[in-house]
Amino acid sequence: MKIVEFENVTRIYTSGDHELRALDNVNMTLDEGKFVVILGPSGAGKSTLLNMLGGLDSPTSGKITVNGKDISTLSSNELADYRAKTVGFVFQFYNLIPTLTVYENVALVNEIASDALDAKKILAEVGLDDHLKNFPSELSGGEQQRVSIARAIAKNPKILLCDEPTGALDSETGVIVLKLLLSMARNYGKTIVIVTHNQNIAKMADVVIRVKNGKIKSYEEQDNPMSADEVEW
Repeated sequence: MKIVEFENVTRIYTSGDHELRALDNVNMTLDEGKFVVILGPSGAGKSTLLNMLGGLDSPTSGKITVNGKDISTLSSNELADYRAKTVGFVFQFYNLIPTLTVYENVALVNEIASDALDAKKILAEVGLDDHLKNFPSELSGGEQQRVSIARAIAKNPKILLCDEPTGALDSETGVIVLKLLLSMARNYGKTIVIVTHNQNIAKMADVVIRVKNGKIKSYEEQDNPMSADEVEW
């Protein structure tokens, strides 16, 4: 079932007389419950694409439909509501609140999501049920990233957007994080969208989208994606 559609989406940034076409007439669709990887070099437009989908930015022209709603024309308040209810974010850097415990960082989503999941249950799912009272500074990088994923999942979004989620991790910890993200698609029906330059992550994807110079160069559906254990890291 289709959950995302981009129709002729263009995003132009201007600075004085200079014009940067970050996205150029992009068309794509994403299905619910898929593990999607967006590949491309720095400056290709992949993060801009993610920001458009996340409601962090709006297109200069074109239409973006998510879960049946056109988000390209929403007001600032409506976009804030969309971000609270529909999408979750996982970034390369964890953005945890250092003065809150692990549990408090995740339970915080109850203030913005009406149907948030139980924080303790989700932290148990990511293997951190024995760290509820710890502060972020007491955790390893991989553990902090798992807290950030738990926080995003606890919001109960339909789409989880991940910008280089393993970029600051060693390969072993990165595999643990990727297994967790993959399980969100396979076991919970979440649509996972990962922006990365790591070709290995693409081997695990249901859909691989390659972006260059603001355009989608290829859109490939993989019938038999690898598991994280099968990929040579």
